[in-house]
Amino acid sequence: MLPEGTFAGQVALITGGGTGLGRAMALELARLGARVVVASRKQENLGRVVREIEAAGGEALAVPMDVRNPEDVDRTVRAALERFGRIDHLVNNAAGNFVVPAEELSINGWNAVVGIVLNGTFYMSRAVGRHWIHTGQRGNILNIVATYAWTGGPGVVHSAAAKAGVVALTRTLAVEWARYGIRVNALAPGVVDGTGAAAQLWPEEATRQRLLGEVPAGRFGTPEEVARVAAFLLSPYAGYITGEVLVQDGGLSLGKPLLQPPLSPFRSPPGAEGPGSPNGTRPPAGGPRGV
Repeated sequence: MLPEGTFAGQVALITGGGTGLGRAMALELARLGARVVVASRKQENLGRVVREIEAAGGEALAVPMDVRNPEDVDRTVRAALERFGRIDHLVNNAAGNFVVPAEELSINGWNAVVGIVLNGTFYMSRAVGRHWIHTGQRGNILNIVATYAWTGGPGVVHSAAAKAGVVALTRTLAVEWARYGIRVNALAPGVVDGTGAAAQLWPEEATRQRLLGEVPAGRFGTPEEVARVAAFLLSPYAGYITGEVLVQDGGLSLGKPLLQPPLSPFRSPPGAEGPGSPNGTRPPAGGPRGV
């Protein structure tokens, strides 16, 4: 879609860049001429991506870091500037998620997901944005979110709340930083094969087939498709787009939230049992819920 050399002379920093969508975006931006900084917690994953990029003739840097740690964030930005002298694009892709009913979610689990998805996105955006504003450089930020950010969905209260915050962050920064020549957009992929999220959110084949049957396009997306759209949003061809959230899910979110695992029947609180509710259980109003 984009001509060769679209990002020649530019530098892209991608969090969560060692696997899945992060890896795919790193490879695509490198293919289009960008020098790439990939950052995540696992050095072995980052090393593989750097070797792939270098084998194809590109330049890349791996920086092990945790986006929940502001000191790590600042160190990563410094490392990118020391190696390449500039940062032109920031992709906030680092994420964490797992399916769990809200009442069973631990405080540590909540803090871990919100810390990575929402806090980490802000820490990275703030660090890179401050550099751009101070130096007078234009730049682009792309945040990876999910369609349940505006619908919610059972089993993902932590991730949905965090990604909803990222959507608000995207639009707020877009308005505040437009005067500095900084664009801020978000991309909301649907069900994508070949990612860590797939293994966490639909590990069983039955769940996979059920989800597949609900995608109007009749198939799941690929990391490469997401990478191509991400490259467009970062490119000059999207130069008048900011504060936007682009959905790329084969039509799945048009009918219902992305992920709706079957819910157990509602259980009334102790002492709330009434006629017609044996053992204190009853379905929610409107009948049982499920996908």
